[in-house]
Amino acid sequence: QVQLVESGGGLVQAGGSLRLSCAASGSISSISIRGWYRQPPGKQRELVALIARDGTANYADSVKGRFTISRGNAKTTVYLQMNSLKPEDTAVYYCKSIDLSYRAYWGQGTQVTVSS
Repeated sequence: QVQLVESGGGLVQAGGSLRLSCAASGSISSISIRGWYRQPPGKQRELVALIARDGTANYADSVKGRFTISRGNAKTTVYLQMNSLKPEDTAVYYCKSIDLSYRAYWGQGTQVTVSS
């Protein structure tokens, strides 16, 4: 089992920055992929960024060049640095982890609101 807790959301003006954190506990060594998803108001949840065990990162086209996913030194925490934020980035952001048995775990979500 893996438990995930997000933090770092909030209200920011357009053009500003925020850094989200996702702290993992439990069977951390079994995690193969970690990522961030978001769900804008009235829309479906969508992929934002993924990072694999080898550090390879992938991003949604809408955030490329503005967002960066990274891991802490102990690899228990994954970060999402969000720069040049736009109102359309407003969403609940969720942390997700997939283990070596392809089981998925989700955090509780953190609200990001970007004002124009």
